[in-house]
Amino acid sequence: MNPQRIACALALVCSTFSLTVPAQPAAREASAAAPASKDALADARRRAQDAPFAFRGIALGITLDEFRAGSKVRATPIGSVPVCETDVQAGVLGMRLKSHESLTVACRWAHRDDNGWALSQAVVDGAPASEHVLRFARIAGRSEERSALRLYEISFVIDEVTAEDLREALAERYGPPRHATQNVSAPGALPVYVWENAVSSITLCFLPGTRNGTLTYLLKGSDAWVKSVVRQWQASDAEAG
Repeated sequence: MNPQRIACALALVCSTFSLTVPAQPAAREASAAAPASKDALADARRRAQDAPFAFRGIALGITLDEFRAGSKVRATPIGSVPVCETDVQAGVLGMRLKSHESLTVACRWAHRDDNGWALSQAVVDGAPASEHVLRFARIAGRSEERSALRLYEISFVIDEVTAEDLREALAERYGPPRHATQNVSAPGALPVYVWENAVSSITLCFLPGTRNGTLTYLLKGSDAWVKSVVRQWQASDAEAG
């Protein structure tokens, strides 16, 4: 997993040839491919401004049912599946673990081995992450959507080499980060890079000491959203008592 993706600019060179000197096939193909690649990159960035960020095809905002039903398992070993239960943060508040009625749910990929179920490793930028979690909460909104658990956060802990590479890759895909602190010298200050669009953000933070990185995909406003979910649960629990 490596977090640098810096935007590549493709130069388009237009050449005028004499009618008596035909362009070579390779030159014609290159001149056609360059603008096509440049246009595709610009179009991808425009679309990225309107849609939630996605981790390797797993988009923020999808429902838990969609996540479970999808074929996008981004973990090793092969055969890993999502295992979901009440988020430990919600468990501290008193929500029952492994409850289908939970208002917040955390998912990790796992697999079966000779000793039973074991935690898998998410694969980020071709490397296994040491930790990962996908968090879902019940969305407030239209009545038909209120019972849906939706993905609001995806987070990973990755090694430094992967984090550096991923930084370049993200910059290449989404452009320079909107926020960046680097070469920091203040005590406790960490190198942090943030990409964001209208509805979501990606944050890459280099940790002190180990220089591991944390990579977090987050829906904007999710903090307030999750707090409202907790208040909803507390209110319903008080009414039940």
